[in-house]
Amino acid sequence: MENNGLSWKIGGEAGYGIMTTGFIFAKVCSRAGLHVFDHTEYPSLIRGGHNTYQVRAEVEEVYSHVKHVDLLVALNKETIDKHKEELAPGGGIIYDRDKIPLSKEDLGRDDVKLYPVPLLKLAEESGGREIMVNSVALGASVALIDFDFEMLSNVIEDIYRGKARETIEFNIRAARLGYDYVKNKGMEKDFGRKLPKVGGKKRMLLTGNDALCIGAIKAGCKFYAAYPMTPSSSILHTMASQERNFSLVVKHPEDEIAAINMVIGTGFAGVRAMTATSGGGFSLMSEALGLAAMTETPIVVAVCQRPGPSTGLPTRTEQGDLKFVLHASQGEFPRFVIAPGDVEECFYKTIEAFNLAERYQCPVILILDKYLSESHKTTEQFDVNGIKIDRGLLLSDEELEKIREFKRYEFTETGISPRTIPSQRGGIFTANGNEHDETGDLSEDKTIRTKMMDKRFKKFEQAEKEIPEPKLFGPKDADMTIIAWGSTKGPVKEAMKLLDRDGIKANFLQIIYISPFPTNTVSKIIETSKRTVIVENNKTAQLASLIREKTGKEIEHKILKYDGRQFFPTEIYQRIKEVL
Repeated sequence: MENNGLSWKIGGEAGYGIMTTGFIFAKVCSRAGLHVFDHTEYPSLIRGGHNTYQVRAEVEEVYSHVKHVDLLVALNKETIDKHKEELAPGGGIIYDRDKIPLSKEDLGRDDVKLYPVPLLKLAEESGGREIMVNSVALGASVALIDFDFEMLSNVIEDIYRGKARETIEFNIRAARLGYDYVKNKGMEKDFGRKLPKVGGKKRMLLTGNDALCIGAIKAGCKFYAAYPMTPSSSILHTMASQERNFSLVVKHPEDEIAAINMVIGTGFAGVRAMTATSGGGFSLMSEALGLAAMTETPIVVAVCQRPGPSTGLPTRTEQGDLKFVLHASQGEFPRFVIAPGDVEECFYKTIEAFNLAERYQCPVILILDKYLSESHKTTEQFDVNGIKIDRGLLLSDEELEKIREFKRYEFTETGISPRTIPSQRGGIFTANGNEHDETGDLSEDKTIRTKMMDKRFKKFEQAEKEIPEPKLFGPKDADMTIIAWGSTKGPVKEAMKLLDRDGIKANFLQIIYISPFPTNTVSKIIETSKRTVIVENNKTAQLASLIREKTGKEIEHKILKYDGRQFFPTEIYQRIKEVL
């Protein structure tokens, strides 16, 4: 029997290679030509605690994870206790019978298939240690879905490249023993969820943070400074790993305050620069964000959300920082806020963030969350042919020579003034946190203050004409219009598939550019919709509140989740069915 999809999950205690094992399984499915989406869950502990990695693989494109599990790999009993209810009818469990006595009576259901594999015994036979039970379980999983072992061994070689040869061989040998055990017992004949090997199509398997890094490098970012903070830390790791390949300067300073000030200094010097953090770190950055605004220095900041307040749930996901990001720092000033919804948008919108920062000479904030930052998704090769780099009004030496008196903050029709970098003759100016006149000299004159405030906000009048309008997916004549932002895009699109099977027409308004807000377009779509519902991973429906503020329109129904976990498509589907 062949199926078009599989939901696979491995669980166990931290320290047993759960994350590496899950990523290898995801890579195997991707190399088989399948579409893949994965996500991880782990507690905020230095060591220990329950970790899981879930992989969804399908013939057709997938946009999020799902609630059910077809094959559960349990490295300890806790995994079975916590996740047995997630098993789909006919699903299976790989477990070590020597460590976990298990029967269908223990599960309270007889529709689950049990696949006892002596994981510890085989790990020891491989010449490895107990910790290698994960590789044995990996081999057993690949055998159950009837994939070739060579595909798995090739991925292990790639993932462990750079490690000692002995380590690679131990892992391959352990995986081989698990694979052969399942095959020799004929277990794969009993498992009814065998994935087809599509082949021929090579795709990238990236997280949102991976794609953001690639976009930043492609955009010409040459300086990155950040203090590690989940879930933004992998951006620092990736950028540091590419320093020599792309002539980058990457700094791990003493704190987030230092990081953003380094980025402002670098932007002032004419170099494209970026930092990233989570809500707690952005709290520390907020005063310096105002300095970038007052000096009209282009910077890019990525805020990867997690649940607050305070430390909150540092390894979970939420969309609770939208209003904070929109209003961070004292006073009023324009800032762009861009919310990519998937891996592809993380790449393209990061490039656009750098262009907007220099074109409009103001801070640009990319807002993600743990679910988007750390989940892998298969994606096609990015199309870089149409990408352009826009440095804005950055004057050349020749252009500067033609100007009688350079005014860094010159009043213009667009609010955008000519910019120079240090060392340019005739382009010297003062840049500090005080209000100033056109040359940058401190001024408390009330007329100048008013004109300077108006000048900075004029930029948005121009920007509103240039930034893309929100996307509306699905039929115009829909029974329900779903409104969402950020990582909820994937679960919403999956929920729309389920609604369509029931004959319910739904469309989806995705708002990517949140500041400046696309007031006219959003107003028209809401006015012409039969019913509206908003989906947000927060308690107070922050985007719905912003829509009401900007348009005067009240969203009829709200689907909110704020337990630190992302939406399942079925949750959205069921709630919309209730509304209808």
